[in-house]
Amino acid sequence: MTNRITKYLASLSTMALAQAAVVPAVYAAGVDDADEISFEEIIVTANKREQRLIDVPMAIATMQGTELEQRGIDGIQDLSFAVPGLTMREDGPGSYQIFLRGIANAYGGGALSSVYQDEIPMVFNGYNVLPTRTLDLARIEVLKGPQGTLYGDGAVGGAIRYITKRPNLDDFEGTLGAEVYSVSSGSLGTGVTGIVNIPVIEGKLALRIASEFKNGGGWQDQPGIGVKDGNDETLSNINVKLLWKPTDELEVLVNYISYNAEYELGLGYENPDRTVYVAEDSTTRLIPKIWDYEIFALEITYDLGFAQFLSSTTYADMKHQYPFTYFGGPETTYEGILAGYSHRYNPGDQLTQEVRLTSSGDGPFQWTAGGFYRNVETSLDIPVGLTYFGGIEYPFTYSSSNTSKSISLFADASYELTEDLTIGAGIRYFEDDQTETLDGLQDDPDSFDSVDPRIYLSYAVNDDVNIYTSVSKGFRSGGFNGFGLPTFGPESVWSYEFGAKGSFLDGALYVDLAGFYTKYSDMQVRSLILLGGGVGLTSLISNIGEGEVKGIEMSFNWRVTDALTLSGSGTLVDAEITEAGSDGIFLVGDPIDYVAGESFTLSANYDFNWSDDLPGFARVDYSYRAELPYTERESFPAENVPQLSDPISLVNARLGLQHENLSFELYATNLFNVNKWIDPYHAWRNANRTKPRTVGIKVGLDF
Repeated sequence: MTNRITKYLASLSTMALAQAAVVPAVYAAGVDDADEISFEEIIVTANKREQRLIDVPMAIATMQGTELEQRGIDGIQDLSFAVPGLTMREDGPGSYQIFLRGIANAYGGGALSSVYQDEIPMVFNGYNVLPTRTLDLARIEVLKGPQGTLYGDGAVGGAIRYITKRPNLDDFEGTLGAEVYSVSSGSLGTGVTGIVNIPVIEGKLALRIASEFKNGGGWQDQPGIGVKDGNDETLSNINVKLLWKPTDELEVLVNYISYNAEYELGLGYENPDRTVYVAEDSTTRLIPKIWDYEIFALEITYDLGFAQFLSSTTYADMKHQYPFTYFGGPETTYEGILAGYSHRYNPGDQLTQEVRLTSSGDGPFQWTAGGFYRNVETSLDIPVGLTYFGGIEYPFTYSSSNTSKSISLFADASYELTEDLTIGAGIRYFEDDQTETLDGLQDDPDSFDSVDPRIYLSYAVNDDVNIYTSVSKGFRSGGFNGFGLPTFGPESVWSYEFGAKGSFLDGALYVDLAGFYTKYSDMQVRSLILLGGGVGLTSLISNIGEGEVKGIEMSFNWRVTDALTLSGSGTLVDAEITEAGSDGIFLVGDPIDYVAGESFTLSANYDFNWSDDLPGFARVDYSYRAELPYTERESFPAENVPQLSDPISLVNARLGLQHENLSFELYATNLFNVNKWIDPYHAWRNANRTKPRTVGIKVGLDF
């Protein structure tokens, strides 16, 4: 690991020296005004207050709305290839577990990475994260490392924040867009987007409606039942916001989101020939996948003078149905022994309430304090299930329900000891009360709690360069195993980070560099045990593991000229088990699941003028991610451990033209039609692959 990091730092130094050598030539070429090639200052709200990105003492990957559109990022799968260190496991379209910075675990109760849309929590638990699209976004912020102080349970690896555009109180504006795209060896897809902003009462009341509708674009087949392109998507996504500002101090935002997506073949898993596999019988027809949710949110902000008050109330209602299959393939210890499928119905609802105060002004003492309440109920019903175990068919049904009521109190404060040196600290108390009912029998309620601190120090070398260090703790709740089996306890991490970020060359170059060490304790690990009567296997989650994660990250954005922008980012991570239980599922030295050792991106964007009234851009994005490991000796013979996904290289390209308020784009994603395993769990035929090459045309009208 030390040699890899040394080589990586050496390459970064070489890159920086090369940039320093090249830039004077750029100025000599005729660009005299530095302002012409400088970036706009980036403002983020990662600490729940507006700050310059340079001043925030943590590693953050940000992408503005224009960049998201130009890179063709639509969902979390796209984002995972654009942000090194972000990995995921997919269980069908829109169903993801998200991992950040080497904190990756496919099993356990809650999430390891939080997801927010504005102030709305989008995570129910580790297996239910409401799918989020990049509709009407101002930016995305990916906060790396534990965010437990401000974002609570589930932000162990970090937090992803989708920041949408707020209603404009003064201007009538909008966008209409349409696209058509073709998926290689698949079907044609279409999409329509409409956004309108209406100032109902100028300066006081505004309505903003953003909507998108998609149809088609599938490529997976199930020949046994004659289904072609069965993962065609039928999507509607609508976001309605009403902003009322009766006084200069008070703002009230009402937010409604309606999301519905349907897929005839909803597994997401596929074979290299782009077919899906269903247990023992290829003619079995499974239920379609349907993701349906509604969110109602009320956000009230009031300027008290000394502080900003915020109350955020959200209610989310989720209806989710999906098929599930598994098959012990030849690389597993269950070849010819275990296979099956089930139809799953997974509804739930979540009520959250956050209240916080954030200090106002630019004084040396800045602080945030508040409380958070969450009440979530989910259930899982399996009216149709079939297990093939030992050559015998076992039909089964299953019904469970879970509740979680949690409360948190949090505070974070910083103080400028000198004009350049700032020290800060935060703390959060969290308590979670859970229940589970399985087939009508309720387990004893259980409760989990945690105190999660954070300490940080930052030093401003000058107004454009900042170095920082931080220590923070993250926490994930325990949970239930069911079938009368014992509960499992929480897991936690301590993370230590040192970083530097800065703007150079009169604002033309931005660089961010961070190193981190994380201690992962009481890891929640799954084993498979035989149910009473020998009718099948079930999961048993227990706390038997510890791990260490070491890594470095780097990103840069360089506006070489007023036309050409180069950017890149990279992560090098070493994540391994350091203590293991006696059951032999993991051994000391095993890699932590779903962590890529290396990943990086490179992008080039060139702005040009086709003619005086026809500006345009050309963009190319390249991403590379090394293989992801999966280790579970109980399911795989020693010679097949670890299981690995494929290393993946992807190239996307886009060409755009603008004529007054009309835009036109031609794009291709996965330009070279790479067909690789994204997920390492393919020996169980529970893995997805890269989406085939997609070529499309998009037009837009701004008004």
